[in-house]
Amino acid sequence: MKPDSHEDTKPRRDKEELARIVVDSGFRLHKELGPELYENVYEVVLQKMLENEGLSVKRQSAVPIEVFGLSIDEGFRADLIVEDTLLIELKSISQLAPVHSKQVLTYLRLLNLPLGLLINFGAATFKEGIQRIVNGTQDFTHSNLRINKP
Repeated sequence: MKPDSHEDTKPRRDKEELARIVVDSGFRLHKELGPELYENVYEVVLQKMLENEGLSVKRQSAVPIEVFGLSIDEGFRADLIVEDTLLIELKSISQLAPVHSKQVLTYLRLLNLPLGLLINFGAATFKEGIQRIVNGTQDFTHSNLRINKP
């Protein structure tokens, strides 16, 4: 059983490391460009920053809906997916609404991913504009990165 328990701890550490890299990169990006540019600017630049960190990043990936034996690939697009593990949804608006965190949770559930970051580059400070969203009852008790809704 020890090999299984070791396998269980590795993905958690990887998720946390990915989240830490994204938060650090997002902070640097917000500091450099400031708030309220078009969302697409932040998306393209953040993707390149993460790729420069050696990460695999998919941009504007289809979020399929699979139900009743059907797979529907139209309608939803995830801004960034890092290492097929971490979803990043970007906004550039003055204030987030509850529907934005619901959007991230929907994508997490449909993609069966454990963790998402909602980053609003339109907020005055980076800290005001970031939310961490967990799919289900994942165990993140050892996380050093704690970002919650204000």
